[in-house]
Amino acid sequence: MTTIAVLADPPRTGLVATELAATSPLSEAAAAQWYEAVLKDILVAVDRSGGDLLVNYRPDDMLPDDHVTETASEAAVRAVAASALEDLDDVRFEPQVGSSVDARAGNTVTHLLREEAVNSAAVVEPTIPFLTRPLIDNAAMKLRRSAVVLGTSTRGRAYYAGFTEPIDFTDAFADPALETLTARGRDVGEEVDFLPVQPVVETGTDLLDALPILNARVGAERAVPVHTATVVDELGLRVARDDDEPRLVVD
Repeated sequence: MTTIAVLADPPRTGLVATELAATSPLSEAAAAQWYEAVLKDILVAVDRSGGDLLVNYRPDDMLPDDHVTETASEAAVRAVAASALEDLDDVRFEPQVGSSVDARAGNTVTHLLREEAVNSAAVVEPTIPFLTRPLIDNAAMKLRRSAVVLGTSTRGRAYYAGFTEPIDFTDAFADPALETLTARGRDVGEEVDFLPVQPVVETGTDLLDALPILNARVGAERAVPVHTATVVDELGLRVARDDDEPRLVVD
């Protein structure tokens, strides 16, 4: 069984999805709504999978001062989880430790593998709306044969990083993360395997890739990330075309 650590920030305006807001028609508030919706869908997918859900939140003392509020970071993240999941009894909440994403992800994975002796550990961020239970369970199967399993995305990014043995996590997620993580796994003589390509959403350009997939699945009445689809509808977010050039529109 894999323990999946979801690296989560409280979904506060100006704190999360700031690059998405800067590169799309979405306001910072709307981008925070998108982030929260994707986070909810990821929590649901992990909770329904055969893995163990660990919500790895960024504590108040690691947030920028202007994003620390009267509501503690843990309480804000717990509230998001409570609104997405029927029961939190089996959900772990633990603070992140480390000065960078690389350090925080590495500390979590290394602690789980070495101190808690879990069979495998993985990290994901709220940038992958199409993370599903079958994908998570597929990764768990692959981790029985390979020590590193990575979710492949565009521009060399990785939407899932799973391990059965620690690697050198120093700058391990440096661009292109997919190549860097693969090299770190091979450096310690481990087998590396991959999950199918899925779009992550960090920028407006990424939305141009993801929205048609989401809308096509809605139109075909296939499974969709429900919270993300709901926010897209509420925001009136769509792809329009001007002279055959796609652009994002918020109605």
